[in-house]
Amino acid sequence: MAAKVKQEVAQRAAALAAAGHPVRLVAILVGSTAAGELYAQRQGEAAAAVGVQYQLITLAGDVTFDHIAGLIRQLNADSQVTGIMLHLPLPAHLDATDVQYLIDPVKDVEGVNPANIGYVVYGHTLIAPCTARAAVELIQSTGVTIRGAEAVVVGASEIASKPIALLLSEQMATVTLCHIATRDLKLHTQRADILVVAVGKPGLISAEHVREGAVVIDVGINRITQLDGSRKTVGDVDFEPVRQKASFISPVPGGVGPMTVAMLLSNTLRSAELARERK
Repeated sequence: MAAKVKQEVAQRAAALAAAGHPVRLVAILVGSTAAGELYAQRQGEAAAAVGVQYQLITLAGDVTFDHIAGLIRQLNADSQVTGIMLHLPLPAHLDATDVQYLIDPVKDVEGVNPANIGYVVYGHTLIAPCTARAAVELIQSTGVTIRGAEAVVVGASEIASKPIALLLSEQMATVTLCHIATRDLKLHTQRADILVVAVGKPGLISAEHVREGAVVIDVGINRITQLDGSRKTVGDVDFEPVRQKASFISPVPGGVGPMTVAMLLSNTLRSAELARERK
């Protein structure tokens, strides 16, 4: 699915470039870490593979809010820049929401500007958060009827769980959002036709939490240490037992992650097309 999305993005990006409107994504990385630079490098390679121009701007870890705000306003005003994204986390002295709010909603390829979240709430989605789009695309690919389905989303993050719940609600699912204050998690998850888990707690969802035939989407990414001392990436769902009951289940790694990258590229193209329409 991710490969198919990328292929479509490449075709449409090429058409835009041929018409004199190249797609150009500018990413901002605050503070230099090996992990952050590696992620940015891979992101640049993914963009280049679909014909998206990519520029990484690295700022010092002690950069002031005024400096980064000035940079974002400059990028907003630059007609050659069609998309802007901000690598997280930011240093403690910078509030991510305050910085994200500065990004032009049309150029907000991650869909994290509060304005874009608001569009999702009102059913007029402009650019939806990448992870939320990835989860919903995977659900739709199963062919399950979303309208009228019982959908349970476990987690309460602003860029994953809540937007997923909103997008499913937009498609007329009956949605329950569970969080840290939920008293009896099994009571809710056991009735779910569609179960999405995005908490960041390995093994949170066992086979006992899942009804027979449910579609299970695991958004969690956790690094755990095994008995032999090696490290392993797992999700929030106890995969092997749950797959015996689920009609469809997304693995970790290899499920939502690759689709999220594809959705970022898709959103980048969407930003470029919106920017062209606005001219």
